[in-house]
Amino acid sequence: MVNPEKVTPPNRTIARSRFTWLAYILLAVYGYLLNILGPITPYLHNEFKLSYAVSSLHFSAFAAGILVVGLAGHLAIRQVGRRQALAIGAIGQALGALLLAVGRVPVVTVGASFLMGCIGSLILAVVPPVLSEEHGELRAVAISEANVLASLTSATAPLLVGWLAGAAAGWRLALIPAAGISLLIGILLLRSGQTRSSNHPVAVGTRLPLQFWFYWFTLVLAVAVEFCMIFWCADYLEIELNIPRSDAVKAVSLFLGGMIIGRWIGSRILQAQPARRVILVSNLLAMGGFLLFWTARQPIAGLTGLALTGLGVASLYPAILATAIGAAPMDESRAGARTTLASGTAILLLPLVLGRFADLAGLRIAYIVVAVLLVLLFVLMLISAGFSKAGSGR
Repeated sequence: MVNPEKVTPPNRTIARSRFTWLAYILLAVYGYLLNILGPITPYLHNEFKLSYAVSSLHFSAFAAGILVVGLAGHLAIRQVGRRQALAIGAIGQALGALLLAVGRVPVVTVGASFLMGCIGSLILAVVPPVLSEEHGELRAVAISEANVLASLTSATAPLLVGWLAGAAAGWRLALIPAAGISLLIGILLLRSGQTRSSNHPVAVGTRLPLQFWFYWFTLVLAVAVEFCMIFWCADYLEIELNIPRSDAVKAVSLFLGGMIIGRWIGSRILQAQPARRVILVSNLLAMGGFLLFWTARQPIAGLTGLALTGLGVASLYPAILATAIGAAPMDESRAGARTTLASGTAILLLPLVLGRFADLAGLRIAYIVVAVLLVLLFVLMLISAGFSKAGSGR
């Protein structure tokens, strides 16, 4: 039995091929477009005179597209091959971004968001398996590096929207470079003539192993923590620590900056340490940072805790994702699609749960949801040590 936690043997250096870099860039563009929806929603709200509920449909439509890929994306990937599916995702993502930029009615812009989420999320489903295939036991390093770039571009999205919104060009221009890069890479992949990247047998019709689903659930927890912090930390800083709204919004960059640094450091550590060990240490750091953030009564303590939480949370998603993919080596395409479903489920549901809890009990008490998620994730990763023992005993 393959032990998915032994994914990074010591003293190995990752070799990045041209295709690796294309996969990195596409995931970075995907992250940029996912995170641009929040900053542009207020402009769509004002321009179209929308209600808050209708405005929120842009992000909900994207998340719904992620769920579609999570449920059925593996069928398309098997039909056309991973590289071809990646090309389709890149082109679909580009067309969705362009449609969002030119749309002048809500039905068009919401539809464009769904197109980016549904077709573009093939990128999210395909990149982990192809990086796993390209880099084998160093899959955790490659996936972590890809997420470092995605975190960088995600952090630039609100900055670029805010800057262009005050310029003559307008906020829509922020969508054009991402669309152009994605379209160009999609065309390059189509012209490469390589429709399939995998020669591994696929156990069609069989179920993904129970071990995969264990890590799938921990992946839901990790993504939920990340997006609960991104969605609600600005409100928390404003309401609980009396930080002015504009400064509280800017302070979200502390969490994102911590994630960028954490993922870069994590990608280096994963070259020498097992993914499970990195997950446990990162989880402890996230728990400590969140405790400081949650109990703080002074802004400096809260902001420090926010940055430390981002630093700890950073490596959870890429390391757990690599471990989950490694747990299903005979059907990585379906495993990649199902991990996309984990992301979509967490992004769509958990921030809403926390928000509803906040309506009932207040934001400080509601944030106990994040603490529970982190503790549960840590306990589950401790339990996963039994998988390692079982794998080594066979």
